[in-house]
Amino acid sequence: MKRPLTTALFVLAVVIVTVTAFVNASSSGAAATARGKLTLIAPAAPGGNWDGFARESQRAMRAQGIVNNPQVINIPGAGGTIGLSQFVQTPGREDALMATGGVLVGAIEMADNPESFDDVVPIARMADYYAVLVVPGDSPYLTLDQFLADWRANPGGTSISGGSLGSIDHLLSGLLAQANGIDPAAVNYIAYSGGGEALSALLSHVTTAGISGYNEVSDQIAAGSLRALAISAPERVDEVDIPTFTEQGTDVAMSNWLGFVAAPGISEATKNEFVDIIGEMRETPEWKATMDRNNWTDTFSTGTEFEDFIELEVARAKDIIEELGQ
Repeated sequence: MKRPLTTALFVLAVVIVTVTAFVNASSSGAAATARGKLTLIAPAAPGGNWDGFARESQRAMRAQGIVNNPQVINIPGAGGTIGLSQFVQTPGREDALMATGGVLVGAIEMADNPESFDDVVPIARMADYYAVLVVPGDSPYLTLDQFLADWRANPGGTSISGGSLGSIDHLLSGLLAQANGIDPAAVNYIAYSGGGEALSALLSHVTTAGISGYNEVSDQIAAGSLRALAISAPERVDEVDIPTFTEQGTDVAMSNWLGFVAAPGISEATKNEFVDIIGEMRETPEWKATMDRNNWTDTFSTGTEFEDFIELEVARAKDIIEELGQ
């Protein structure tokens, strides 16, 4: 009669020890999840700028062992707002960062999205890159001044292709119009969901000109199938022989930026750990090679500096979108 009771007590003791060990392991694992296994969420389809940014980060982290087994997950749609909406549904998540940037700022404002940058924790701004105004290689426009003259005379008949509504391409078209005495609401901007579609429209003369990230069209510029009239950088970009809008008399500069945010509700310790991880990645030779290869400008910032930058970006996007009549 005693053996069943003894056996039951033994089994109960084993269960208690096992559960206790599991809880302790989970607790200790949760304290180091960022280093143990980090997920980088790209709120875009494979092949886009955010996807490339996340995968370049993954490679740098993996090469130097900064994070164990970093993974990239794509959540495409609506300029990043679908990925953002899903990301904020996991508050306190300590094992994930989401890639973000200027495109998401405009997308949030265009869609009046319920989730915004107020719902995430800014971690780091990493890099900026710039857009170019291009025309087909056989276009009659050889200079920016020639294009602007016709654009002022006939805004509706001068179509400009670019990325989705709210993208940097779209916002830049509004700024350029405003700086040249054109009503931004009169801009004939034709939005495409992908860079390939916008490029095809331009090369087939469906649109008069196009605005795109430099890296997306650099090969076509080098081959002569596209002609770059200006770049949106505040000053000349090293190894990119394209004049800025500013130096040609149009006082406009605008960048697309890349960075990381964390889920809401994380601890200060986790936030600091994320900042440390990204800071270590930035110093790797792999990341420095990525910056050079993509002609990205290092604009690294964290903390209050990054938070203030986002606030200014949001305010600027709201103003431009209002001027565009969207």
